[in-house]
Amino acid sequence: MVGTATAEALSHNRVNLEQVLVGAGGAIANLRSLVAQVAPKMANVLLQGESGTGKEVVARAIHDCSTRSRAPFVAVNCGAIPAELLESELFGHEKGAFTGAVAARKGRFELAEGGTLFLDEIGDMPFDMQVKLLRVLQERTFERVGGTKVQKANVRIVAATHQNLEGKVESGDFRMDLYYRLNVFPIDVPPLRERPEDIPLLAQRFIDLQQEQNGEAISLSRDALTQLCQCEWQGNIRELGNLIERLTILYPGEEVDTQKLPGRYAASQADWVQTPRHDPEAVAKFIDDLFKGMDESAQEKVAVLPAPVDNNAEDLSGLFATADQLPPVTPHVVDFTIGDIDLKQHLAEIEKDLIFAALEHSDWVNAQAAKRLNLQRTTLVEKMRKYDISRT
Repeated sequence: MVGTATAEALSHNRVNLEQVLVGAGGAIANLRSLVAQVAPKMANVLLQGESGTGKEVVARAIHDCSTRSRAPFVAVNCGAIPAELLESELFGHEKGAFTGAVAARKGRFELAEGGTLFLDEIGDMPFDMQVKLLRVLQERTFERVGGTKVQKANVRIVAATHQNLEGKVESGDFRMDLYYRLNVFPIDVPPLRERPEDIPLLAQRFIDLQQEQNGEAISLSRDALTQLCQCEWQGNIRELGNLIERLTILYPGEEVDTQKLPGRYAASQADWVQTPRHDPEAVAKFIDDLFKGMDESAQEKVAVLPAPVDNNAEDLSGLFATADQLPPVTPHVVDFTIGDIDLKQHLAEIEKDLIFAALEHSDWVNAQAAKRLNLQRTTLVEKMRKYDISRT
């Protein structure tokens, strides 16, 4: 059922977020809730997540659930346009503004008038363009390249990146003032490996899409679907969609079992990637329940999987008085009688211990550990790389 906040946000145009942001797990439910809360507002939104997680789909959902839904949604990839052309692409140009400008041309800000401008891969925007974008966000006005007429910018900005913008700010590669202008309402789009319970619904969505586009479809055996729920999915939802398209080409109208899956997806259970995962037995039961309910509605078919487990991990449940508390951290006692210390190194060791403790208590699910540390997930990942923290 759609929550109250979602229902209120969708009343304007009757968009069904459960059909747009497909899934039945807690992560996607939280994402839908955030979209529903921010969509009716005017706040800028910054979407952060790995490539292939569906950030543009989320941006379109925000637009479609807003009061601007009847105006244009215009997307521009800031990393795909040469730096010398990006200003003209965003703000437009007048005839004769530069060589090749044989006629006046509207930019993306004008094309998105009254609607939403989606700035994808904002982290790749050249530094000099960041200054110009900041001015537009501050003053809500702009001028075409080669022009003098000041035009109002009545657009809502949704930006997206797979990079760690906080790290780029620290390194001086991204303007701090622009970052805070964009980061009014941050949303982390979770990777597919952290939401395996959503894979059956997503796979079926792609199968249905192939049926609509090409008139051909496959079906997945329960063993194949169970196997897919345990894959790493470095390419996230985009990788899953590509796999379904490939299987449809290879086996049109057939049932795909584990033997027909490409090698990297058909590994035996013993070879499954050893990263935080749901218990294979729980996954198998989940798939069994799915197949038993094939004649029921999609939402009735899917139930959320049990919490991830690690059969080799020690039971830490008794160490915590509440779910919000972190496990005990080794105290860092300093004795100055034996000499001075390196404060920076000492603080780094404390930070490493806290990160490791949060990850252990969260069964190495990055999103949960980041929440316990009051960090963005992307920031936590960068710190894990910095300190070379990984699950052994």
